[in-house]
Amino acid sequence: MAQHGIWNAQAGLDTAGLTELKDVYWNLTAPTLYEHAIGRKEAQLVAGGALKADTGKHTGRSPKDKFIVRDVTTENAVWWDGNSAMTPEAFDALHADFLEHAKGLDLFVQDLHGGADPRYRLPTRVITEKAWHSLFIRTMLLHPERDALTRFVPEMTIIDLPSFQADPARHGCRCETVIACDFTRKIVLIGGTHYAGEMKKSVFSMLNFLLPADHVMPMHCSANVDEDGRVALFFGLSGTGKTTLSADPERRLIGDDEHGWGADGIFNFEGGCYAKTINLSEEAEPDIYAATQRFGTVLENVALDPDTRVPDFRDSSRTQNTRCAYPIDTIPNALLSGRAGHPTNIVMLTADAFGVLPPLAKLTGDQAMYHFLSGYTAKVAGTEVGVTEPTATFSTCFGAPFMPRHPSVYGDLLRTLIAEHDVDCWLVNTGWTGGAYGTGQRMPIKDTRALLHAALQGDLKDADFERDPHFGLMVPTDVPGVDATLLQPRETWADKDAYDAQAAKLALMFAANFEAFEPHVGQSVRDAAPAFHQQAAE
Repeated sequence: MAQHGIWNAQAGLDTAGLTELKDVYWNLTAPTLYEHAIGRKEAQLVAGGALKADTGKHTGRSPKDKFIVRDVTTENAVWWDGNSAMTPEAFDALHADFLEHAKGLDLFVQDLHGGADPRYRLPTRVITEKAWHSLFIRTMLLHPERDALTRFVPEMTIIDLPSFQADPARHGCRCETVIACDFTRKIVLIGGTHYAGEMKKSVFSMLNFLLPADHVMPMHCSANVDEDGRVALFFGLSGTGKTTLSADPERRLIGDDEHGWGADGIFNFEGGCYAKTINLSEEAEPDIYAATQRFGTVLENVALDPDTRVPDFRDSSRTQNTRCAYPIDTIPNALLSGRAGHPTNIVMLTADAFGVLPPLAKLTGDQAMYHFLSGYTAKVAGTEVGVTEPTATFSTCFGAPFMPRHPSVYGDLLRTLIAEHDVDCWLVNTGWTGGAYGTGQRMPIKDTRALLHAALQGDLKDADFERDPHFGLMVPTDVPGVDATLLQPRETWADKDAYDAQAAKLALMFAANFEAFEPHVGQSVRDAAPAFHQQAAE
């Protein structure tokens, strides 16, 4: 076995059970990984300098193929209604078969950190079969200093072998694809998929399990900070504007996706960004577009002109989930330390295609917990086959697939931290106004930005608010630069009875979704449900 690069000889791959390998490449940097990925025909060089790879049949995560080992550590700690279990015996068999499968392979290893705060960071070793996977995870996580690599000892180990095919009968899984997490030994095994995002989300899932025990809140959110140190968090599902609105030229970006909230404030889990590129344009997303034109960026499933190698971001023939991974220092106003103080504001974004939620509302702590556990947005007609009218989507904690513990654990922790640090919480609707999708129009982005600016700058501290009679939310009566009619959604509808019917419909959807959480929250949180729920039930 030949080994290349820089590593800790006292903590080699034999400590992970990997033996009889071919060549092992340790902690290679981007230029060398480019050479390996292109030379092995794993990827192509793109005009502008990025590297492009295809992920095969898996163009996104495989949540149904993700399993957590059910053992003494996890039995009473994991939310088994939301996570699939694997027996320790099945994991042991899978682990043994992974080690056997790796014999004779070239492997690429990156020793990295998950978490910018040294108090909570997770030293993570990622072992991959593919050179481009090694570049991807090196881009997404944080790098130790080069001279520290000879002393690096991992706490978490990920082994990613796309060529491995799982056996459901032997390994207790669903098909040949498997993502198996052992939280006791901090080992993750990924097989049968080339989708690189599985590695990133495995680190997030591990931190989501570990950190709450230290009173640290792991969050699927973006974060930024202004020149006065005022930090804002942005929670939101796909399509709500989380990336767009957190990329504010007047504020520094802490990170775009995954953060922790600890004793000293907010810290990024990552050292890179992972953005969707479908229909990406220089005009709408200049920073992300610029990143796709740079060396070191990894493009996934993006169509290229065969002659010029210029990306076509409009082409969705492979998937709607085309993506790019790029270092955060690509963003001109990024905060490279990845750390800032405690939040001043929390923003929960929703794209309400029913057109009934206000564009901005202030939340109490109980309402913040209710909407955090709900994680609401809506799909619009035409986004999926068979979707002919707005469809509510709920993803608890704005990241249900990555939450190993019961959602109430995260909700309680968030509410406690909000109270401890006197954080202002806001619900922002970037969806429709004046009617539902198809009748109304999308909320003007200039108004959303004006509302957010007023909230984040503290301009609404002394503003007058009215309680929305339909959802129980506190809505400002006046915001400079914004038409006051827009603030009250019912007033934007020509047919007020149609608004009332649509609002009642959405309120009942909230209530039905929240039934699973009611036994785990106090009465004050249950009372934070939309007022229309009670009205519609009477």
